[in-house]
Amino acid sequence: MTAVTESQVSMAGALNRALADALAADPGVLVFGEDVGALGGVFRVTDGLAARFGDERVFDTPLAESGIVGTAIGMAMNGLRPVVEMQFDAFAYPAFEQITSHLAKLRNRTRGRVSLPVVIRVPYGGGIGGVEHHCDSSEAYYTHTPGLRVVTPGTPDDAYRLLRDSIDSPDPVIFLEPKRRYWAKGSLDQATSIGFDRALVRRTGRDVTLIAYGPMVATALETAEAAKEEGWDVEVVDLRSLAPFDDETVCASVRKTGRAVVVHEASGFGGYGAEVVARVTERCFHHLHAPVLRVTGFDIPYPPPKLEEHHLPSVDRILDAVARLQWDDEVVGVRGA
Repeated sequence: MTAVTESQVSMAGALNRALADALAADPGVLVFGEDVGALGGVFRVTDGLAARFGDERVFDTPLAESGIVGTAIGMAMNGLRPVVEMQFDAFAYPAFEQITSHLAKLRNRTRGRVSLPVVIRVPYGGGIGGVEHHCDSSEAYYTHTPGLRVVTPGTPDDAYRLLRDSIDSPDPVIFLEPKRRYWAKGSLDQATSIGFDRALVRRTGRDVTLIAYGPMVATALETAEAAKEEGWDVEVVDLRSLAPFDDETVCASVRKTGRAVVVHEASGFGGYGAEVVARVTERCFHHLHAPVLRVTGFDIPYPPPKLEEHHLPSVDRILDAVARLQWDDEVVGVRGA
């Protein structure tokens, strides 16, 4: 990667930079999907790429998600590295059969002879005033499918690095982009790498671990600051890679703090957080001072815009969960200090 350090770059800008750098670095990289060409994508992530690299490498497709993924599979089988955009999360469901039955399985089906370096970019989650079909959090469908890597950035810097790593990966990657963070700005330092499959401790603390990813990383960090007023010293772990899961980093944090809350926007029942709770409990049981809790979206279809602020996990809801943990003043760091 090119060593570049910038400040105040939006996540959408970081993704655009990653795509441009990947297109420049490898003539086998192609970018296509609905409205990604002249329009530059609904969220302008592909803005300017068609003009720079030509409409043979960055181009629009028909409104046919299954066909988009099927085309990408055929291209990858013939040596190319397609990067496709699903435009909105729930728009990917018509392509689900292609993703789960073919994209995820071909390496295993061919005993390793055929790999599929395909990246499927999926803008996901709520917080933009959208409606159903535009605000789903569909990570559990993909993480439940062996053969797929699933990653999601929480910052512009991670957006750049994870997307470059995803495009370089020999295996298919579901790249989940948190829509509500597209315009959040941060630094961009491509020179630093922490590994494609690694979680990251975003904030250190002694009393409780908040486990978050994608759109909830910023909310978890905001909660950690607010928790200081309550006397809790909160650690925040950003998963970054949902599949494979970084047990080492997560469990090291939980064994240190003895308490954990998993936070995500998707519905709780059967959600990704249930898997995280199970793994943490299995591996850290004798270190836990309280049950591992979850703060999630409610078990309902995504609500209309006026109600989504009640549906999405907030700082107050996460603090309420932290307060429900079994606290003993003698073992609390800040409050007991």
